[in-house]
Amino acid sequence: MTDKIEGLLKEVDGLQASSAKEAEALRVKYLGKKGIINDLMADFRNVPADQKKAVGMKLNELKNKAQEKINALKEAADTQDHVADDIDLTRTAYPVALGTRHPLTIVKNEIVDIFSRLGFTLAEGPEVEDDWHVYSSMNFADDHPARDMQDTFFVEAHPDIVLRSHTSSVQARVMERQQPPIRVICPGRVYRNEAISARAHCFFHQVEGLYVDRNVSFTDLKQVLLLFAQEMFGKETKIRLRPSYFPFTEPSAEMDISCDICGGKGCSFCKYTGWVEILGCGMVDPAVLDANGIDSRIYTGYAFGMGIERITNLKYKVKDLRMFSENDLRFLEEFTSAN
Repeated sequence: MTDKIEGLLKEVDGLQASSAKEAEALRVKYLGKKGIINDLMADFRNVPADQKKAVGMKLNELKNKAQEKINALKEAADTQDHVADDIDLTRTAYPVALGTRHPLTIVKNEIVDIFSRLGFTLAEGPEVEDDWHVYSSMNFADDHPARDMQDTFFVEAHPDIVLRSHTSSVQARVMERQQPPIRVICPGRVYRNEAISARAHCFFHQVEGLYVDRNVSFTDLKQVLLLFAQEMFGKETKIRLRPSYFPFTEPSAEMDISCDICGGKGCSFCKYTGWVEILGCGMVDPAVLDANGIDSRIYTGYAFGMGIERITNLKYKVKDLRMFSENDLRFLEEFTSAN
């Protein structure tokens, strides 16, 4: 048996394999359950007692050497299989086409960042909502004409379920589960049954803000909106507030900014007024606070809302709203540097 083992040691030393499959075949041949070395192990019981020590040591040497040799062949074969001659591993990965954030996402993130620095936290809610959170909790009467003005998408099988027409529903959900102080910013997609054109779409995006606490005033609202406008459009930006009406705020206002194209002097973009409307705002109606479980005798608050498409148009001069949802790479690639 000793001579046979010596012969196998030399044989193992000269083993070659050009692939992982060949290396595995060698493992089965020498080290498998029915392999050569296992057969020698079985014959070991027939070795005379005075030779068992010497033969046992030789047999272990053969087994270890076969294991090491076959492992080395497997490693070499794996490396060879994964490296093709025509691939230069030192070559840089570029040029690789880099993606870009959508312009609406860029602007939304900028708006959220500005208000985050003013102490607002992010709040989100479902796009498929019930009538209470979209309308009733926001002081819309059952027969209020504003419900018709919204031109809402209703779910046919459930007339009480709608696609939200504004993100005020998120404010309602925050107020019903949290007592003041509340300071949240609510971005999201909204839906209205409008004809699609360069100036309108059946879905668009809003950001609404809400601040409720003791002694909140209209002055606080004006100062926050002025800071926002100057952060978003530049330090020279001016604002003006015009009286308006919304069911959920009283008093209500619409806010204009000085046109950043003509500097307020008047141009075709601002229709020669020097001002461009960007959002609606006002003090939260006490009825809204009470409907959502907040005592209006103790707390006051303000709210505001703006269309992200509107702000994006002002920043990047995009003339057609449909471009935001057409996924035209030529359009989207213009915003690579804005990331």
